[in-house]
Amino acid sequence: MNIYLHITTFANATHMIKGMKVCYRSKTSLIHLSSVLSLVLTLFLGFRGELTAQHPYKITKVVLDAGHGGKDPGCHGNSTKEKEIALSIILNLGKKIEAKYPDVEVIYTRKTDVFIPLNERAAIANRNKADLFISVHCNYLGPRNHATGSETYVLGLHRAEDNLAVAKRENASILLEDNYEKTYDGFDPYSTEGHIILSMFQNAHLQQSIQLATYVESAFKRMGRLPSRGVKQAGFLVIRETTMPSILIESGFLSTDTDENFLMKESAQNEVAESILKAFGNYKKDVEDQQKELEVATKEIEKIKPNLPDTDAVVVHIEGATQKTQTQPDPNQIAYRIQIAAASKPSLDKKYTSLDDLEVIKENDYYKFLVGNFSSYEAAQPRLSELKAKGFLGAFIVIYKDGQRVRAEILQNKS
Repeated sequence: MNIYLHITTFANATHMIKGMKVCYRSKTSLIHLSSVLSLVLTLFLGFRGELTAQHPYKITKVVLDAGHGGKDPGCHGNSTKEKEIALSIILNLGKKIEAKYPDVEVIYTRKTDVFIPLNERAAIANRNKADLFISVHCNYLGPRNHATGSETYVLGLHRAEDNLAVAKRENASILLEDNYEKTYDGFDPYSTEGHIILSMFQNAHLQQSIQLATYVESAFKRMGRLPSRGVKQAGFLVIRETTMPSILIESGFLSTDTDENFLMKESAQNEVAESILKAFGNYKKDVEDQQKELEVATKEIEKIKPNLPDTDAVVVHIEGATQKTQTQPDPNQIAYRIQIAAASKPSLDKKYTSLDDLEVIKENDYYKFLVGNFSSYEAAQPRLSELKAKGFLGAFIVIYKDGQRVRAEILQNKS
């Protein structure tokens, strides 16, 4: 899927953010739709590992990682070591990027034969707020296996939760900055809304990684020297710990004579680097060609109600819902509720109306479908688990006070 041109993906992201508009509304803070939409559009256009006050639309910084090194030789063939071939390819690639794209800063995890821990390689990319992380390795499957060709890996879905935790940790540093609420539009990586946004970041990272990996394998295939074994997913630590689009390239099998004999030549290492350069160029062009579209979309959305006044939630009668659902909680109390859906229209199917404690309220232009009314976050958890077991996988806990939706952090600050 071409993430940059896929209209359905873009529309879904826009719809989701419009639905999230009121999630950020409280008496003291309001994230404007234009700001949040701009943030999410950036997901599909390329952005740096950490959230920043300015949303970059260009690939300006790439981290290149030569696998293994020093006391860690990696795999080896009859006459070659993985660490040496990987370093040669990476150094070639870095020089080519610097020559062809002088606006791109190239950062290396290593430029010599030294040992760098895996987590430090990822940390280098995160600290430098890189736009891309590219790691190069060689493959090995044993002397009796005659596998041949290249493979390019992206993060496996089974390690996605680990990667999301890394993203939260990396972005938590914004909480230490002065006036961070104004600078980052109130974003908090540990809030429910922050979890949603970071999950979207993560999904965009994966799609962008797949896009770049696909370009790499296509370039190898056109090179014609190594068969392409395609794009694959795995939980490699070095790409699990990064907070930007990341790929790991297995450039060939040192356990196979044909691959080793090819990769051991300097000319071949240069060819491999040239193929990766072409893939990088295609990916960079995809990202930067969307800048004008982003600017136009942002200007258009800024025309739409840039400053909505605070309004209380209004209970809406839904056909098919029981009378019990129409009882509004005491607005003077703090109520922990569970939101199971949000939509621009109040109509629902039987899956929703069959819930005894369903209540629909209108906040600005959206209808929120809520169940439960609990006195604490802990008390709401069993009901949340029950709803998720019934198939409401997107359900989450929300808080109301004085008839207004609030964030947990605001209540803590006032206590």
